[in-house]
Amino acid sequence: RFGLVAFASSFDCVGPLAATVDDAALLLRAMAGADANDMTSARLPVPDYAAASNAPIAGLRIGVPTEYYADGLDPAIRSIVNAELGRLEAQGATLVTVSLPRTEVGIATYYVLTTAEASSNLARYDGIRYGHRASVPAGASLDDLYTASRSEGFGVEVQRRILLGTYVLSAGYYDAYYEKAQRVRTLIRRDFEAAFAHCDVLLTPATPTAPFRAGANLNDPLAMYLSDVYTVSANLAGIPGLVVPASKRLPTTHDAAGLPVGIQLLAPWFNESTLLRVGRALEG
Repeated sequence: RFGLVAFASSFDCVGPLAATVDDAALLLRAMAGADANDMTSARLPVPDYAAASNAPIAGLRIGVPTEYYADGLDPAIRSIVNAELGRLEAQGATLVTVSLPRTEVGIATYYVLTTAEASSNLARYDGIRYGHRASVPAGASLDDLYTASRSEGFGVEVQRRILLGTYVLSAGYYDAYYEKAQRVRTLIRRDFEAAFAHCDVLLTPATPTAPFRAGANLNDPLAMYLSDVYTVSANLAGIPGLVVPASKRLPTTHDAAGLPVGIQLLAPWFNESTLLRVGRALEG
């Protein structure tokens, strides 16, 4: 991640967008491995991800976490995801029901921790050491320069996250929010460890609702945050994930007729090859 602006250091990673699973495998191979300029990069051999993605999936155990298929999931999305599970089963995979009991608190935990880290990381962008410097009248104070530079340089959503993060790190709230969220993060990681003892990869919907129009929820940040409910747990646990479009789109009877549905795959730590194998099977 050398060269990127740090948002939440314990979460940040680069996720490529690609037209196909094979393209994603090529990008990952170029990105993976040790980087002398990034002390958080893994010192591990880099597999041939492109070759791994073409291996058959017969014998793999596909975990289906019950919490991702509970109330709140759009019935049309549920139907499409079930069809994709059937396709994998037809190729020789075995479906296994697993549980991730702390899924419900993942979204709150994620936003407490990431906003806190964002507040800390982005404090350096004050218009003097880093970032945009605003034009201020002669005689303006240093505080005026800081305020103008950060107000002009950060968008509304960034400012919102900085304010939330500053709040949870403030005296009197650190223990109640930040420290507690760190403990929950550890428990979520243990949930995944327990689930992966019974399966090789997890398959879930990427979102509980259908795609919405660009900009539709800009005035409702809570709705935007809740749309991440199925994806943030991977970041909390530090595991690799892959989202591929389902083979079928939403039916003509749906409000979002014809739009795609994302299928999320999650694998144990450093098992990206398994993700690519299953993603390729869904794509084929």
